[in-house]
Amino acid sequence: MATSTMEQQRNTRFSLTASITNGVVAGLVGGAVFGVQMMVAGMLPMVASLIGSDSVVVGFILHMIISAVIGVSYALVAPRLPQRWPIAIGGGIVLGIVWWILGALIIMPAMLGGNVLAVGDMQLGSLVGHIIFGIVTAAFFTLITERQ
Repeated sequence: MATSTMEQQRNTRFSLTASITNGVVAGLVGGAVFGVQMMVAGMLPMVASLIGSDSVVVGFILHMIISAVIGVSYALVAPRLPQRWPIAIGGGIVLGIVWWILGALIIMPAMLGGNVLAVGDMQLGSLVGHIIFGIVTAAFFTLITERQ
């Protein structure tokens, strides 16, 4: 029996909603892991400075909000990729590198009056954190998506 157009639309909406929800959760898990690295490196006050604060707590909360949004960006792309673990891990690495360039090298320095696309020791440390974030986010997204 053929699936009606209405049923297909409802299934598409559900799968998009589920994917976005999974992306938020996966982004929060990846963000928590990266957040620990950022806390140890003393980077959270700089994140907080994006909204005029120097609080570690505010920096962590803002970092987690950004992580959830980035998790959604992964969730919008991941279902279109082959559903295999090596692809997910590779996608996570790409996610981390893309958001390192966008966030750490372009958006953050532009907002804080720094040099855009400047790469030093701090940015290289951030690259490692972003790649770990991407891998954890992609792996967790894949894990929870497989279990549904």
